[in-house]
Amino acid sequence: MSKLTATAPCTTHAAMVEKTGEVVPQALLARRVAWLTALARDLAGCLVAARWNPADLDGLAGGVGLDGRVLPSKGWMAVRRLGWGVGPEPGVYICDRVLRCAQEQAARLLRLALHRRRLVEAIVATWPHNPGARTDAEWDALRALLPDGVTAAEIRNRTRQIRAYRDEHEVFPADLTELEEPPNVAAQVVLAAADRQLLTLERTGHRSARLRVRLPLVESPASPRDWAWHVLPVVLPPTVPPEARLCAPTLRVTKGRVRVDLPFQILIGFVPATGHMIGCGFDWGLNGLLTGVVGRLVADGRVISGGRVIGDGRPLLYDASGVSAKLHRLRAEREHLAAKIQRQQRLLAGMTAADPRYAALSAAYQVLGVEHERLCARIRNLNKALAWSAARWAVDQAVAAGTTVIYLEDLATLEARGRRGNANTRLSGQIRGQIVEAIRHLAAKHAIAVVTVPARGTSRYCPRCGDGTSVLKHCPAPDRLTDKGWRWAYCPACGLSCDRDRAAAERIVSRGLLGQNATRTHRSTGVRTIHAIVEGNVARARRTRKPTRAARRARRTRTDLHPRPAARDRAKNRPTPKRPTRTSANSRNNPMTSSRVPDRRTVPAPPPTSGGQRPAGHAPKPGRHQPYRTGHVRNSHHRTGFHHAKATPVLMLAKHRGSPGQATPVRVA
Repeated sequence: MSKLTATAPCTTHAAMVEKTGEVVPQALLARRVAWLTALARDLAGCLVAARWNPADLDGLAGGVGLDGRVLPSKGWMAVRRLGWGVGPEPGVYICDRVLRCAQEQAARLLRLALHRRRLVEAIVATWPHNPGARTDAEWDALRALLPDGVTAAEIRNRTRQIRAYRDEHEVFPADLTELEEPPNVAAQVVLAAADRQLLTLERTGHRSARLRVRLPLVESPASPRDWAWHVLPVVLPPTVPPEARLCAPTLRVTKGRVRVDLPFQILIGFVPATGHMIGCGFDWGLNGLLTGVVGRLVADGRVISGGRVIGDGRPLLYDASGVSAKLHRLRAEREHLAAKIQRQQRLLAGMTAADPRYAALSAAYQVLGVEHERLCARIRNLNKALAWSAARWAVDQAVAAGTTVIYLEDLATLEARGRRGNANTRLSGQIRGQIVEAIRHLAAKHAIAVVTVPARGTSRYCPRCGDGTSVLKHCPAPDRLTDKGWRWAYCPACGLSCDRDRAAAERIVSRGLLGQNATRTHRSTGVRTIHAIVEGNVARARRTRKPTRAARRARRTRTDLHPRPAARDRAKNRPTPKRPTRTSANSRNNPMTSSRVPDRRTVPAPPPTSGGQRPAGHAPKPGRHQPYRTGHVRNSHHRTGFHHAKATPVLMLAKHRGSPGQATPVRVA
C-alpha cells in the first residue's frame, strides 16, 4: 500500500478567540490572517534576496551543510544547517514557528531555482545553430544534460528567454541570477513547517474540521501578548473522503476571504509496472481533445513471439471543440486588453500628475487592470474544469473496460511547429499537462497505472501493418482519398481507412503493451515512461452479435426459427400478398401499426379561444413553465460535470472478446 496526497481548497467564514470566547467576524479574521502572511512573506523575501547569488545556490545544490552533514529534506532545517539566518525588524515579536514557516517557503523557492538553473545551463551549453528548429543530434545532446521530466514547453520558453537576453546584451547569461531577478514571494504561510505550538488540526465530521492557530492581534506585534489562539471551523469539500488523513494546511487571503489549502492523504494499492494484459491508449488528437482505444495483449503458441495486440474496434472520443473555441476567444480578448494596458502605461509614463488628462487616464488604466485579471481568472477556471472533466472521462472509460494501465503520449517529445494559427500550436496552448496530472491522480485511486510512450511517428505510420514503414496517407474524408487533408488516414498497403486520431491511439496502446518490459519509473516523482519503441500490428476483434428475442425464444423452446420448406413446397405457386397501407380499402379491418410517435397530433387541435391560428399540438397549460435548455447538453448521462463537451458514453462492457481467431487478419496489397 502507498499514499496519495492531494490538496483541497477550503473556506472558513468566522473564528473564535479561544481564551476570551470572542467571535471574530470574517472581515477581522481576514485582516489578522493577512498580518500573519505579511510577516512570513517579508521574512521569506529577505532570505531569498540575500541568497540570490551563484555561491549560495552552489552551496544549496551541493547538499552538504556547514557541519559536513547531508542536508535534510525539510527546507527550514536545510536553511538553518547552511547558516542562513533571518530575523524580524526591531521591535517586532515573531515566534520561532512562524520563522520556520518563512524559511520553509524560501527554501522551496531556492530549490525550484536550482531546477531552472540546471535547465538554463543545459540550453546554453548546447545552444543550437537555429534555436527555432533543432536537429535530432542537437535534441539528443540537450536531452542528455537536462533533468528528468522537462517538457518541450519549458525548453521553448527558456530558449526564448535566453535568446532575448543575448540579443540585448550580446552575450549568454553566466548564471540564472543574471537572467532573472529574485522570485516574488506569495502572501501565504506554509504551516507544514510548524508544530503544535502554532497550530492543531482535527476532524470533527465527514464535512467539517477544526483548525486551531495562533494569529497576531495587531499588524506589528511587539510581545507574546499580541498573539492569541483562534479556532477556525473549516468546511471540507466533497472531494475529501471520510477516511482521508488531514495534513497541515497553507493559509492565505483572497479577495477578503480566508482560504485554507488543505492537503490530505489516502491509501491506494500498489500498481506494478509490467504484466498488463488489457490497456487503454489515448492520443492528443486534432479532431478532438482525446481519442482512445482499448487493446488486449495476446501471447500464445498461435501468434508471434512477444505477443500481439488486439483492439475491440470501438473508438473513444472526447470532443471539446466548443470549449476550445471559447478559450481561443478569451485568449484573444486577453491579448487585446494587454495591448491596451501597455499603451496606457506608455502614455502615463510620458505625463505628469499635473496634467489634466492624467486622472482620467489613470482611472481607465485601473479599470482595464481589473478586467484583465478577471479575464485571466476565467481562463484559468475554464482550463481547470476542462482538464478534470477530460481526466474523469478517460479514467471512467478505463475502469469500465477493465484495463489496468493507461498509455499517453510523452509531452516532453511533443513540439509545436509552424505558424501560430496551426492546429498543433493551438493544442499545445491547451491544458495537456493538467490533464496528465489529473489522470494520474484519478487513476491511482482505482489502482490503474499511467505510462507515457514516445509520440514520434504515432500519426504517420499504419497501426495495421505494424512494421513502422507503411506511411499513412492523410486526406480530408474517406471519399476524398486523392485530396490533401489531415482528418482521415488511409494506408495504401493494407487498405486501412479510419480516423487519424484513432489510428494514432492504436499505435500508442501497441507501443505500450508490447514495450512494457522497458518501463522506467522515476525515483522521486514515480512517473513511469517507456523510451524504447517496439513496433507491432494492431488487429480489430469482431464482437459476437447479441441474438434477437426470437432467436433466444427459439433456443429456449428448441424450435427452428426459420424452418426450411419441403422440396415440393419450395416452388412459389401463389402471389405475394399486398402490404396494407393507410390508404388501402381494408385499412379499417387490417390497420397498419407503427411504433413511431407522430410528430404532430393526428386529431384536430381544439379551437383557439382568441383570434389567430395556432399550430396543432398540446394546448399550453396555465401555471407550467415551458422546458428550456441552459447550454449544449449533449451527453447528460455522462457525469463529467461539463456540458460543453461531446464525449463517448461510458458503457460497462462484457468480458473482452479478443483472440487471434476473432481478430481481423492483416491484409497485404
